Amino acid sequence: MSSVICSVRGCHNNWIKRREQLHQRCFEHNVKWSECCGALYNLHPPPKEEEHLRRRMKALNLKRPPMRPYVCSYHFMDGRPTDEHPYPKKWLGYDVPVKKSRRVLKRLSESDVSMTTSDAVDNCEGDHIHMPLNCDAETQWEDPSPVPLYITLLRKNNLCQLYTGLTVDAFHSVLRLNLLQDDLAERFGVSQSIVSKVVSCWIDIMEENMRDYIPWVPRETIQATMPQCFREKFPNTTCVIDCSETPLQKPCNLDSRGEYYSHYYGQNTIKYLVPIAPCGLIMFISPAYGGRCSDKFITANSGFLEYLRPGDEVMADRGFTITDLLYERKVKLIIPAFTKRGMQLSEEDTINTRRIANVRVHVERVICRLKNFKILSQTVPINLTPKIDNILRICAALCNLRSNIISDVADE
Repeated sequence: MSSVICSVRGCHNNWIKRREQLHQRCFEHNVKWSECCGALYNLHPPPKEEEHLRRRMKALNLKRPPMRPYVCSYHFMDGRPTDEHPYPKKWLGYDVPVKKSRRVLKRLSESDVSMTTSDAVDNCEGDHIHMPLNCDAETQWEDPSPVPLYITLLRKNNLCQLYTGLTVDAFHSVLRLNLLQDDLAERFGVSQSIVSKVVSCWIDIMEENMRDYIPWVPRETIQATMPQCFREKFPNTTCVIDCSETPLQKPCNLDSRGEYYSHYYGQNTIKYLVPIAPCGLIMFISPAYGGRCSDKFITANSGFLEYLRPGDEVMADRGFTITDLLYERKVKLIIPAFTKRGMQLSEEDTINTRRIANVRVHVERVICRLKNFKILSQTVPINLTPKIDNILRICAALCNLRSNIISDVADE
C-alpha cells in the first residue's frame, strides 16, 4: 500500500503521508491524530463496475491513466464516493468547461389585432404587416455563481487546519502551503504582480504586528510555568536551544552558493536558531544565516546572548561548543557528556545524557511545529530571501498562539 498515491494531477497525497500524519500530534487534543481526529483523508480504490470505472477515468481526464486510479477524499463532494456524488469533482487539476444552459423559447400568446376593414384598406399601401407569434429565443435562467474556493476551505475545521495551520476560530486567512504566486493569482482572479505586492506588503505588516508574540519571558514566569519533567531534574533551566535548516533554491552567484551550502544536508539551505522556554514557548528566533555557518557562529552573532543573565542555564546539543561564550556571562551550559579517547561513558554520565535527551526533545517538537508551515519545510525561492527573517518571526508567533506543546505545564 506504500506505493498508492492519488491519481489526480497535481495531488501528492499517498499512504505514506497519511500514515505519517496519523502519528503526528493533534494541535487541539495534544494526542496522536490516530487517537482522536483520525486521518485527514483516505484513498478510495477504483470501482469494480466497468461503467463506474470509465466515468471516474473520464472525470480524472489523464493522458496516461494508471492501472488502478485511487482518488483521495479531497476530490469528492462528500469526502468519499456516495450514491449522490460517486465521482470526483473538486480540484481535479484542470479547468472543467462550464456547460451552457439550453436556451428555451418563450412562447407568447397570439395577438388579437383588431382592425376594421376600412382601416386596413386605408393603411395598407402594399406593405406587408407581420406580427410574430413567437418571441426571440432567450435564456430562462442564469447559472448560480460558484462558491469561492477560500469560503469552502474555511467552513470546515480540518481543512482550515490543513491550509492555515490553525483552527477556524484561531485564524482564518493565513495560507501555509507555500503556494506559487501564479497559483494564488489564479485562485483569486488577479495578476501575478498584484499577488507579489500583496504578499510582500502583508509579510511586513504581519511581522510588525506579531513580533510581540515572541517574548523573552522573565525568570519568574519561566519558573512558574515549568513542566514537571524539567522541575525534577533541571529546575534552573532558562531555555533549550537548537538550530534548524530549510532548503533554499540554488543561487546563481557562485559566492552565494558557497555561503549557503550545507555540508550536513548536501544542498543550499538557510539556518536559524530556535530557543524555547521549558514550557515550549518560542522566546527568540534568530535571523536566517547561510547553511555553512556553525551553531556557535549563529549563537554568537544572532543577538541571543544579549537576553541571558548571570545564573541562567541553557540546554543544548553536543554540537553547541559555546561554553566559552556562556562562561563570560556567568551562564551554565547543559549538554550531554562526550566520550573521551574511545572510552565508554560512565554510568552517571549515561543516566544524565538520557535525562537531557528526554527533555531536550521538546525543542525538536517545537521545530516540527514550525516546519508545518510549508514555507519552512519546502525549498524557499531565492527571491524570498529578503523577507525570510520576517517569515521566520511570523511562523514562530503563530506557533506561540497554539496550545501548549507540553501537557503538564504547571498551573501555579
